[in-house]
Amino acid sequence: MQSIYLDHRALLLGQAQRIVRDRETAEDLIQESYLRAHHAAEKGPIENVAGFLCRTVRNLALDHLRRRQAKARVEIGSSEMVDVSHVPCGTPSAEDRMLQRERLDRFRGALDSLPERARRVWMLNRLEGWSYPAIAEHLGVSPGTVFNDMKLAMGHMADALSRAERER
Repeated sequence: MQSIYLDHRALLLGQAQRIVRDRETAEDLIQESYLRAHHAAEKGPIENVAGFLCRTVRNLALDHLRRRQAKARVEIGSSEMVDVSHVPCGTPSAEDRMLQRERLDRFRGALDSLPERARRVWMLNRLEGWSYPAIAEHLGVSPGTVFNDMKLAMGHMADALSRAERER
């Protein structure tokens, strides 16, 4: 077996190198083909050892090429540089967090400055998800009053936030 391998080594190397286009990889593949032929010979005789080696080298080289192409579709090659300076970060910047905190403080201030009933109507509807009739029944007022309180609250909140935006 070893003598046949050594006699055909140059042919096997050329075959593998034509497919994978890399001498080191081709060397690894022909060594792997010899190991596979050796294991196969332990299980039973091989009629054409040279043919077996050629077929094994070809199959290993094609498998290697397919794996390399699949990997290239998913990964970025080490020789390629990617500019990540324009990739957005998933977390807000310190400035964005500060602006959101200021906006939330303004919102809370506007909510606190509402008349008590209008504030409760807004909170029950927007935070708790209650319907106008349910709020009306809970507070002992008409649904029209709830509607007017909600309109007052929404207008007040919108005005407070737009004033804050203009000041900024």
